[in-house]
Amino acid sequence: VQLQASGGGLVQAGGSLRLSCAASGRTFYVMGWFRQAPGKEREFVGTISRGGASTYYADSVKGRFTISRDNAKNTVYLQMNSLKPEDTAVYYCAAGRTSSSVTKYDYDYWGQGTQVTVSS
Repeated sequence: VQLQASGGGLVQAGGSLRLSCAASGRTFYVMGWFRQAPGKEREFVGTISRGGASTYYADSVKGRFTISRDNAKNTVYLQMNSLKPEDTAVYYCAAGRTSSSVTKYDYDYWGQGTQVTVSS
C-alpha cells in the first residue's frame, strides 16, 4: 500500500484546510491521521473505519476536524476547521487493521506527510 498525503499549507487561525490521502495497492484498511510538531511525538488525530461509518477523534480536535473517505476513489480526507496555531504540524495519513486504534504502532503503512502551518 502506498499513501500520498496532500493539501497542507499556510492558513490563518480560524481558517480551514482539507487534507487528502490517496492510496494505491490494496486499500481496504482502517485509516488514520496523525500529526507531529517539531520536537514532539507523533500524536493521534483521528481514524475512520473501513466502510466509513465509524470515526474517532482526539479530544484536541473533536468538533473541529472531520475524517471521511471515498473508497471508490481510494481517498481519505481530513477536513480541518477553526484551526489554531497549536494545530501546526506535519500531518500523516496511515493505514492499519485495528478499528478505532489511537496508537501509531497499529498502523502498518504511512504517507510522507504534509505540512500544516497556522498563523496567529
